[in-house]
Amino acid sequence: MDVFLGEWVNLLLRWFHMIVGIGWIGTSFYFMALDYSLATKGRKREGVYGTAWEVHGGGFYHVEKFTVAPPQMPSHLQWFKWDAYLTFMTGFGLLIVQYYLHAQSYLIDPAVLPLTTLQAVGISIASLLVGWAIYDGLCRSPIGRHTVLLGACVFALILIASVLFTKVFSARGAFLHVGAFVGTIMAFNVFMIIIPAQRKMVAQLLKGEVPDGRYGAIGKQRSTHNNYLTLPVLVMMVSPHYPFLSAHPQSWLVVALIIVAGALIRHYINRVDAADDWNVFGWAAPVAAFALICAIYITAPRAPAATGEVADADMLALTAKHCTMCHAKKPTHESFTEPPKNVMLESIDQIKKYAPLILTQAVQNKAMPLGNQTAMSDDDRAKMGAWIAALK
Repeated sequence: MDVFLGEWVNLLLRWFHMIVGIGWIGTSFYFMALDYSLATKGRKREGVYGTAWEVHGGGFYHVEKFTVAPPQMPSHLQWFKWDAYLTFMTGFGLLIVQYYLHAQSYLIDPAVLPLTTLQAVGISIASLLVGWAIYDGLCRSPIGRHTVLLGACVFALILIASVLFTKVFSARGAFLHVGAFVGTIMAFNVFMIIIPAQRKMVAQLLKGEVPDGRYGAIGKQRSTHNNYLTLPVLVMMVSPHYPFLSAHPQSWLVVALIIVAGALIRHYINRVDAADDWNVFGWAAPVAAFALICAIYITAPRAPAATGEVADADMLALTAKHCTMCHAKKPTHESFTEPPKNVMLESIDQIKKYAPLILTQAVQNKAMPLGNQTAMSDDDRAKMGAWIAALK
């Protein structure tokens, strides 16, 4: 019953996370597109920076953006913050339910670093907070006044975090933590910078003062960072479903290529929204495509090391040692009451039936067993690969 309820908690959190995440991403994309599509020339009200006419859902909309703020505080002001807050809260909830409560299965790999659950969770939380502190420090430093230099430093920060995560957590946990690392930066940008800056401007309006445009510029900078990080972080967050992403020994390379591709795709869309000359930004599309091709190439499955003939009895012994704790009619692993995906590996016929999955998950991607709790060696994986190859 505990496992059953835990699965429902996981599902509901994940569903809620997706709902609010879509809302947050949607507003980010919309307002960036709106900013880029504003007409700044022509007849406008005093203090208005640009306007846009839009049509949607059978209606017409006229939107104005003020250079800094309107002359007086409007009677009703719509804030966009709760989608960001709830995305972070539900995401952290999923981190707890999936990775902290089952750290030995999903977060810790003894072959990487033998950690206790408390140590792994402590490192996880500390890394997210330290990552935000370093990022925020970069933005506030003189580097923050140079867009390209700041972007390069943030890129380097994420890659350094990626390398360090692979030295501490399981491959699956490390890749997921890159997403959590970036997602924390994005959510804290809203909570710690963007909303407080807007509140200061509102307070100045209420006092009858002219709002300081500096606050708007700071908020815009962080909002733009969030916009460019959105597409890469989405891939990181779904990476546990695609273990080939984290199977590469230098998975930080995959992270780098995903960031480059995602950011350039976002840049291309932003410049299209801005109606820029294609000759200025068109290069972004082929470079993004090349980065994706490189990612596909380096994550391609590699043939296991050659080994001698492996008998059926040897294969059964391997699955009994490394697989059937989960993949049995009655699993003995504490996290399961039934075999995952109804895959059972207790007989040669069952093993043959699921041989392609075994090859992918256990031999090539090294995603199984969970957390490598049974300390499956590369030699064992090679033997599995040789047995499966002999079936052909």
